[in-house]
Amino acid sequence: MTTSAKGAGEGRPHSFHIPVMGTGFTIDTPLRVARYGVSSVVSIVDDRLIERMRLFHAREAGEACEPITDNDPDARSRRITAYLDLLSRLVDAQCARMRSESFGAGSDLTRYYELMDDACALKAEYGRMVALEDGPERREIERRLRAAVRPGAIDVNIMTKVDAERTGKGEFSDALAALRGFALSTLESSVVLSAGLNLPLFSYLETFDDFFPRGGSPPRKRVILKVSDFRSAFTQAKVLAKKGLWVSEFRIESGLNCGGHAFATAGHLLGPVLEEFLARKDEFLRTVHPVYREALQAKRPGSEPEPPAMCVSAQGGVGTSAETRFLLRRYGLVSVGWGSPFLLVPEATTVDDDTLAKLARAGEGDIYLSEASPLGVPFFNLRNSASEEARRERIRLGRPGSPCLYRYLAFNTEFGEALCTASARYQRLKVDQLKETLGEGEAFEHAREKVYEKSCICRDLGSGALIKNGLGVDEKRFPAVCPGPNLVFFKRIASLREMVDHIYGRSDLLDGISRPHVFLNELRLYIDHLKRRVREALSPAGKERAYLEEFKENLLAGARYYRGLAEQLAEETPAAVRRFLSELGALEGELLEIAVS
Repeated sequence: MTTSAKGAGEGRPHSFHIPVMGTGFTIDTPLRVARYGVSSVVSIVDDRLIERMRLFHAREAGEACEPITDNDPDARSRRITAYLDLLSRLVDAQCARMRSESFGAGSDLTRYYELMDDACALKAEYGRMVALEDGPERREIERRLRAAVRPGAIDVNIMTKVDAERTGKGEFSDALAALRGFALSTLESSVVLSAGLNLPLFSYLETFDDFFPRGGSPPRKRVILKVSDFRSAFTQAKVLAKKGLWVSEFRIESGLNCGGHAFATAGHLLGPVLEEFLARKDEFLRTVHPVYREALQAKRPGSEPEPPAMCVSAQGGVGTSAETRFLLRRYGLVSVGWGSPFLLVPEATTVDDDTLAKLARAGEGDIYLSEASPLGVPFFNLRNSASEEARRERIRLGRPGSPCLYRYLAFNTEFGEALCTASARYQRLKVDQLKETLGEGEAFEHAREKVYEKSCICRDLGSGALIKNGLGVDEKRFPAVCPGPNLVFFKRIASLREMVDHIYGRSDLLDGISRPHVFLNELRLYIDHLKRRVREALSPAGKERAYLEEFKENLLAGARYYRGLAEQLAEETPAAVRRFLSELGALEGELLEIAVS
């Protein structure tokens, strides 16, 4: 897929990354794993959580720092900049200490290389060093290995739909302020833009020099687009190219087999989407690169960068080393994302103890696609999370809804003011309206239940990080969590070493657990989603019927594509191939029985 980006075997220490998870679960993941060369993504949505974590980690590191209050000018972007700068300093200091260590048992330097992907050339060099007796040759290899230590990327995520205006306060909208915070930081990394096109945000990118190449050097800050299909990627990339901005990586995420918000596509499955990126790479470069080059030269006269590569990664529901190897090999990916399983790795993510125990016990049906998000986008939820239990208790007590303290999702204006649909005020007003229009009865009860399903995900998704670090112990906190459905196959809390060894096939955390292939898990989720849409549509007609028919046909086409790849997908044994084909056939049969009209 790319001619210039290095895969694990060509110098990258790892062929996986840890995607953003919620607002708090990866909030300080770089401090935990970046020194081992593992890249991760930090959400920069919740600046209040970010500020509290900054003060906490600064104190832990012995750094003096002054709080940035809500009333300070440009508080949101300044908090983000200050926290990202702190992460950068602390990770750099960790790596500096590591380079001075010996290659002894238990040292971080030793751990850096023992965790490394076995396909990385440096891992072979490390193995050669270990086999040598002390002497000039070994000491020279040790010197080279110390010098080769590089931290994983500290990337950030901005969900483009979370962009409340802050007019009247002299501040930017939320998404623009977050981008400004990243752009002014000392990090040399990427911003991952997810949830679609935001033209003001894309335009704001071009006001920062760090997103443009410097002479013959690449940009200090880069853009990653998280998308679920080629068309969206192509459209957004052309918009950015016209501004002289290049997308350094397309991060393809399964529409449904993921954690957090699930942006269901029209039945576009992960495998066929990746195949389209592979097949249309040359077309993309021929079309988009000239636009980029012309715009860049207009903005930066004399700039003549090397033709950029089209780099692609993927994430969503991956659970075995065989799946990881297949994705890397078949589609030429630069990395594969491993998200939800890392929620069970306390060394990597920040999850409070109660939620951690519930995740380890979660079984089929405990993780479900809900309507809890005020964004109106399906959202993966844990049925017995503290947040869900508190939501149901408030309803029981006759006090539904949540206090809206942060207003990140206060977008609804049907009652004349911007309200979050999870807020107590909105739910009270909406239920009163429904009672007037529907009266008492089954229709009203059903509509009221839909209103009450909305839950606060601004505050609750970050609560676990505060509880875990002993912050806000006097506050009422009800942590929410948003794991992907793949998590139910992982049954115990694991160390970082155990999870990384599992990813690389050096051990097996599934330990005999029966788990369908990632592609089949996704197909199952899409079939269930199609069935729900058909039920809700009752007698679809017009555009709705055309959409459902397209959805079904795309799933059938995806199933045919997987049938052609069966022997490559299930590479271990003939029995695995037979099982894959049998499960695929059953899903195809179920899909054919769905009547969309």
